[in-house]
Amino acid sequence: MDHEKLDVYQVSLEFCTWAYCLCKNLSGVDRHARDQLLRASQSIVLNIAEGCGRTGNDRKHFYKISSGSARECGAIIDILERTSVIHIQDANNGKSFLNRVIAMLTKMQSLL
Repeated sequence: MDHEKLDVYQVSLEFCTWAYCLCKNLSGVDRHARDQLLRASQSIVLNIAEGCGRTGNDRKHFYKISSGSARECGAIIDILERTSVIHIQDANNGKSFLNRVIAMLTKMQSLL
């Protein structure tokens, strides 16, 4: 499939995998953040894939949604780090994926 050839898709898939691994350790009061992080990380991947099958403004729209979901994941990671649920190194690892994804999506949108 075409979307699988995109670097942004592969990096977002790596982030989604990272998020799944992180979420295995979240429970109790952290379950809402866990569920939201899982949904938002999937949204990044799914909207890139769906946008790849579209053209012009339609494609741009899906990439914008994906970028918004990446930013949402960043905010969730910030919350988890600030509340000492995850270590700063873990937060930085996750956010390094997100920074790459957002940079690539921003560039892709500017080319449409």
